[in-house]
Amino acid sequence: MEKTETIVHGPGLMGGLTGLAKNLFGLVVSRVELAAIELSEVRNHLIELLALFAGAVLAVWFAIAYGTATIVALAWESMGWKILLIMFLVFLAITAFLVFRGMALLKEGKLAFPETMKELKNDREMLL
Repeated sequence: MEKTETIVHGPGLMGGLTGLAKNLFGLVVSRVELAAIELSEVRNHLIELLALFAGAVLAVWFAIAYGTATIVALAWESMGWKILLIMFLVFLAITAFLVFRGMALLKEGKLAFPETMKELKNDREMLL
């Protein structure tokens, strides 16, 4: 029969350091797990944002292609080159709207790690 030795750290410096190391490792593992969960949520929100952006770009290009051609063709005889300036200003306004809408989505904080950051802040306050 083989003899197995079991090392038991009793109270003392080594026991305290071992317990501290185990607790710190457990804390790090739980924070990494929380960050992984939030990262998957952020990935889903990022995919949604990219899909919205791609749809907006596609819609704008169709609007530019067909709308501009139709309006310029209809208004060219009466307005001449001025219709091109008007179309430029209209598309500039549409672009500004889309940019501000995208920025609003980013400012909602859906691409952040709120729970992980809160827990890390709590951990820092407890350790210091």
